[in-house]
Amino acid sequence: MGKLVVTEFISLDGVFEEPRWTFEFNRGDDGDRFKGDELKAADAQLLGRITYQGFAQAWPSMGHDWFGEKMNSMPKYVVSTTLTDDDASWTNTTVIRDDVPGQVAQVKEHVAGDLLVAGSARLVRTLAEHDLVDEYRLMLFPIVLGAGQRLFEDGAARTRLLLVDHRPVGPDGVVVLTYQPAR
Repeated sequence: MGKLVVTEFISLDGVFEEPRWTFEFNRGDDGDRFKGDELKAADAQLLGRITYQGFAQAWPSMGHDWFGEKMNSMPKYVVSTTLTDDDASWTNTTVIRDDVPGQVAQVKEHVAGDLLVAGSARLVRTLAEHDLVDEYRLMLFPIVLGAGQRLFEDGAARTRLLLVDHRPVGPDGVVVLTYQPAR
């Protein structure tokens, strides 16, 4: 059974929307190694439509190294009621249109390694509501953005998380925090 891992770049004030601002920071070799190890442990990706479309536009042209090759070749599941099969043309993509919690639970049963979820705000919230998230990996950047979509929005259910790992990466104060739900 796979582990569903939400992996996000996030600011000190909880913003994870449009993370181009992360390019201002040096996460160092340790940060790059963390993201590489994370991808190596993954057997599939689970994405919302907006994140999927952004990834599908960018990654096919970035298959020059093992990271790009893995991103492009691994199975991808995209949750969308509006995306057609023709729109989901990135290699190895399956569209999940209904019964998202049930379908995701089935994917978790059939995936041996990690099932990575990046971005995908609405999807992450749905997964959390249905207790399907096994781990949150947050690469925390030392910046307050003051505005933008937050990972946990107002009104989210109170959820206690256990810190299972933390490590600084790079010279600019970036920290990787790993939490699991306290079940």
